[in-house]
Amino acid sequence: MNMKFVKMHGCGNDYIYVNGFDYEFSPEKKENLAKSLSDRHFGIGSDGLIFINPSKIADFEMEMYNADGSRSQMCGNGIRCVAKYVYDHGMTTNEEFTIESMGAIKYIKLILKDGQIEKISVDMGEPILEAKNIPVLTDKHKYIEEKLTVAGETFTATAVSMGNPHVVLFTDPNKVLEYGDKIEHDSIFPERVNAEFVSVIDKKNVRMRVWERGTGETLCCGTGCCATAVACILGGYTDREVTVHVIGGQVDILWNKEDGHIYMTGPAATVFEGTVEV
Repeated sequence: MNMKFVKMHGCGNDYIYVNGFDYEFSPEKKENLAKSLSDRHFGIGSDGLIFINPSKIADFEMEMYNADGSRSQMCGNGIRCVAKYVYDHGMTTNEEFTIESMGAIKYIKLILKDGQIEKISVDMGEPILEAKNIPVLTDKHKYIEEKLTVAGETFTATAVSMGNPHVVLFTDPNKVLEYGDKIEHDSIFPERVNAEFVSVIDKKNVRMRVWERGTGETLCCGTGCCATAVACILGGYTDREVTVHVIGGQVDILWNKEDGHIYMTGPAATVFEGTVEV
């Protein structure tokens, strides 16, 4: 059968989007599709595959698969693209709505200019800092500004969950290729981890490169930008509003002092539409 899809990206973090209202596949089929379609030589090419489904607890559901076929709980760039997809395809006319991902509900606000989406803001909820809930295997309650040694290199590291596990490393961002895979699979992280390599520019700006669990280096990670901001604020390196500069662009993060929530604002773009035999 031929399946319609849309290729989209948020700051270069690209996924294949499929309307789950129109197509139903088994979980095994979806995993295999994620692996085959994400291949940049023999498939469409992407960081993963996302289905946009009906939801019983929100307006829509985001079902995300990494390029290796594994499921992920949350994707910050992905959820912004889902928001753009449903608005651009007339699935909603609302400028504020909700999207579920693995049972967690996120609140979306579209920022329009001349009737077109300019940016999308997402209430990402409160960051999770308790080590056991990230999870990190440590005897400490929280893993903040700790010394993490991997492959002979010692990093200053802070672990954060934004619904998926992250470790933020204050170091030269260019070390991502040498240490990203090693950190993802280090035994201290029982469910593997997304690793952000961060240098601070000033109180309002940081530079980050990211190694995503199940994918490798990507041009941006929305939840990684959130985790980066949290780690920078906890360490006293930045203000509570931070612009995270990534290879694919920039994402604005606010850690709201009043409600404790993280607000992520950034772009989403459509690359092309097509059909593929599955």
